[in-house]
Amino acid sequence: MNIFPMVIGILCIGYGLFTLIIRIKSPKKFGKLEAMKRKFGEKAGIAIHVTAYTVIPLLLGTALLICGILGISII
Repeated sequence: MNIFPMVIGILCIGYGLFTLIIRIKSPKKFGKLEAMKRKFGEKAGIAIHVTAYTVIPLLLGTALLICGILGISII
């Protein structure tokens, strides 16, 4: 078991879940979301923002957590 990637993975998952909860409860708190909507359009701006700030951290965190549990070194 490798602790470092597990800690980073838990932090990434926590950040992804935090942005998911904030997105549901009060999406107006995302200043960058409005800028992305203006630059890329409504649908593309939301898709880019959700991917960058929610989906990628959740996937990365899950991968790091699995690597840590299996003892796979990422460095």
